[in-house]
Amino acid sequence: MSSDTLIFMYANMIKLFLRLSLGVGFLSAVADRFGFWHQNVAWGNWENFLKYTAKLTPWLPEALVPVAGIIATAAEIIFAVALLVGFRTRLFAQLSGGLLLVFAFSMAWVLGIKPPLDYSVFAASAGAFALSLLPGKFLELDNLFFKKHNPK
Repeated sequence: MSSDTLIFMYANMIKLFLRLSLGVGFLSAVADRFGFWHQNVAWGNWENFLKYTAKLTPWLPEALVPVAGIIATAAEIIFAVALLVGFRTRLFAQLSGGLLLVFAFSMAWVLGIKPPLDYSVFAASAGAFALSLLPGKFLELDNLFFKKHNPK
């Protein structure tokens, strides 16, 4: 096997690992706020998640906190599913990186720099942005829908 082939295989595995880890990470956070995790929880239920959302968005009127929580949750679900199946990976990796960066800066501004560093939110954001730069379509749904036309 040539070194170019090995590099291509490793790049595919790294891209798949990034897609899966980001997607599962988003879904784990969503599962936590809906009470599906019973140990080692961050919020444990929707009410606690909304309290945390309010804490991270002190400029937001109280009536809009549930809307912000719903939007963040919907984005995390949509981004996770798209990443897991490989649908428009570059786009959803960039959106994920942006969402995570907003979370990281909000946490840093309100809670201090330590929590987003401890929870690797900046690192996850960087990983999502790195994912958006990786070429190839290994085990991605896009292979079925967006094949390049190669006329003979």
